[in-house]
Amino acid sequence: MKLKSILLATGAALVAAPASFAQDMTDSMTLVSWGGAYQQSQINAYADPYKEMHEGLEVVWDESSNEAVAKLRAMNEAGNITWDLVDVVASDAMRLCDEGLAMEYDPDELLAPAPDGTPASEDFGDLIVSDCFIPQIVYSTTFGYRTDMVGDTPPSTVCDVFDLEAYPGKRSLEKRPINNMEWALYCDGVAKEDIYDVLETEEGQDRAFAKLDEIKDQVVWWSAGADTPQLLADGEVVIGSTYNGRLFSLIEEQDQPVAMLWDMQVFDLDGWIIPTGLSDEALARVKDFVNFATDTQRLADQAKYISYGPARASSAPLVGEHAELGIKMAPHMPTDPANASNTLLYNYEWWADYRDDLDAKFQAWLAQ
Repeated sequence: MKLKSILLATGAALVAAPASFAQDMTDSMTLVSWGGAYQQSQINAYADPYKEMHEGLEVVWDESSNEAVAKLRAMNEAGNITWDLVDVVASDAMRLCDEGLAMEYDPDELLAPAPDGTPASEDFGDLIVSDCFIPQIVYSTTFGYRTDMVGDTPPSTVCDVFDLEAYPGKRSLEKRPINNMEWALYCDGVAKEDIYDVLETEEGQDRAFAKLDEIKDQVVWWSAGADTPQLLADGEVVIGSTYNGRLFSLIEEQDQPVAMLWDMQVFDLDGWIIPTGLSDEALARVKDFVNFATDTQRLADQAKYISYGPARASSAPLVGEHAELGIKMAPHMPTDPANASNTLLYNYEWWADYRDDLDAKFQAWLAQ
C-alpha cells in the first residue's frame, strides 16, 4: 500500500458501524499516549464520542508513550499491569510483541471492515507491521525553525542543522539515537540508501557520533513532544526537530513565527498495542473501544485536528479541512508532493533489532 494513496486520495465513503465485543466490560480505561496536540486529536476524534456512547465510562490518560517499553517491562516484572491500551511507534510495538508484552490479534476479528466491506487487513495493508501493532497514523519527524532568527536565507536542507556558521544558535534534538544518527550520516556524505548498512557497523556508528559532536555543545535535548515547540515559541532555539503535527499546531493554530523544514523528514507509523495480562472485562472494553476508534470515519476525523495521515486507505477520501481553522489539511500532510521531495522511510525493523544497543551507546556519548 502506498503512503500517498492513504493520505491524499479523494472521494466519498460511508461510515461503518462499530461492533460490540461483550456485555461484561469494565467501566474505566487507562489509555497511554503522547500528550499535546496528538493526544487531543485522539480525544476529539474518538475518545469523547465513545464516552458519549457509554454513559458512566471513565477514561484516564497517561502521557508515558515515550517510556512505554521500559514501563511495561517493569509492570510485567511486578505482575501488575495498570494500562489498558498503549499508543506506541511501530518499532516499540515490535519489541513489545517479541517480548510477549503486547497481545497478538487478528485484524479481521478485532477491527471493523471498510464501509465497502473490504476487510481491515486489506484496508490497513502493509502498515500492519507486527502481529501486535494496530496502526493509527502516518507521521514524520522533521524540523521547524524561527523565521525571524535565520536571516535572509532560511535553511533549505537538513544539513543546515549542522551549519553553525550560517545558522548560529541553539538546536533541539530528541534525546535518543533514532533519526539523529541517520541525519548525521546523511550530512556526513552517506547516500540515503546506504544509511542503515553503514549504521550497522561500529565504524558507521562512530562516524555518526563524530558528526553530532560538531553541534553537541549547541544542542538542547528533548524527551517530550511538547519541548521543541515551546523552545521555538520562546526563541530559545533557532531550529529543532519534533513531530510534524506539533509544528502544524505551532504554526497554524498558535501563529508563531516558525516555518517547516521538510527536507529528509523521517516517515514513521504510530498505533495501539494491547498489553498482555488484562482481565477478561478490561480486554472486552479495550476491544470494543479499539474497534470503534480505528474505523474508517474515526481515523478520518482525527486528521481534521492534526496533520497526520490516517492509516486506513478508506479514511483518506474523508479527510478535508481542519475542524476549527477551515484550512485544507492535504498541504500540511507529510506525504504531500510539495513536502515529500526528499524523505527517509524510518526502518522500524532495523531499529527493533538495534535499539537497545544504540540506546546504551547514545547515553554513554551524551555523558562524555
